[in-house]
Amino acid sequence: MAVKKTERVSARVSAPVYETLSQAARLTGATLNQFIVQSALGKAQAVIEQEQVINMTMRDASAFFEAIENPPAPNNKLKVAMKKYRESFFDAENRSS
Repeated sequence: MAVKKTERVSARVSAPVYETLSQAARLTGATLNQFIVQSALGKAQAVIEQEQVINMTMRDASAFFEAIENPPAPNNKLKVAMKKYRESFFDAENRSS
């Protein structure tokens, strides 16, 4: 049988904040705890998503897509890195066989 692990979160709020949260919870048919957790989780997910999105100006986006569509030729450093990667990848495959 799997055991669910949970963590406790608590907060002290003023009476007006408590009343507002309680009223909102009642209106949605949730317990106060359910309402607070769901509201906080929704906000947390929005913050995380916003931080993971890359924002670019039109100029930045244009340069980015240009580089993807028309990549420059590999320079010497990239050629050396690719060679080292291939050699290490080949060595790793041979060791695991």
